[in-house]
Amino acid sequence: MRVTTSARGYDGPMSDQDQEAFREGLKRVAVALKETGLPFALAGGYAAWVHGAPEPGHDVDFLVAPEDAVTAAEKLAGDGLDVHHPAEDWLFKVHADGVVVDVIHRCSGSEPAEVLRRAAVEQVLSVRMPVVVATDVVTEKLLALDEHYCDLAAVLPPMRALREQVDWDEVRRRTIGAPFAETVLFLLERLGVVGPG
Repeated sequence: MRVTTSARGYDGPMSDQDQEAFREGLKRVAVALKETGLPFALAGGYAAWVHGAPEPGHDVDFLVAPEDAVTAAEKLAGDGLDVHHPAEDWLFKVHADGVVVDVIHRCSGSEPAEVLRRAAVEQVLSVRMPVVVATDVVTEKLLALDEHYCDLAAVLPPMRALREQVDWDEVRRRTIGAPFAETVLFLLERLGVVGPG
């Protein structure tokens, strides 16, 4: 099985086998996080997918509070999952069912506790779990854009799919001063995806 994950993307089209591996990894880590009793939520591309965006072809992300990160990692490792701590100090990685699941504990547009508080419980692949709401998903995607990563082909489809669920005024407020985010918002306005701010 060839599954390649990274913090930024996937190296090619995802096969049915790869897609199933990501889904199984997502479910396994979600169940393990539920058993910790700590607040968490599905985040990133798979949260966008739950809200109606195309299924991502890259990593699975979960969010936990910074103060819970060490405990969450210890409990997941105690449940037999393979936990790794990379050089980045804002996440740890869980290897599950042949894929890498990122458990992040930092947000760009809000405090993690606020994002977790706003998360809504959804049925995802037969598992009930909290999912980051669309406005927070979009804000984080926009704030992740920079001179090293500004792939509009990856950003525009989820923005278009989630447009009716997003508080665009709130997104604009949180992204003030972020030039890449502001540029994408301008483009979305020119394309008629969102109304003028």
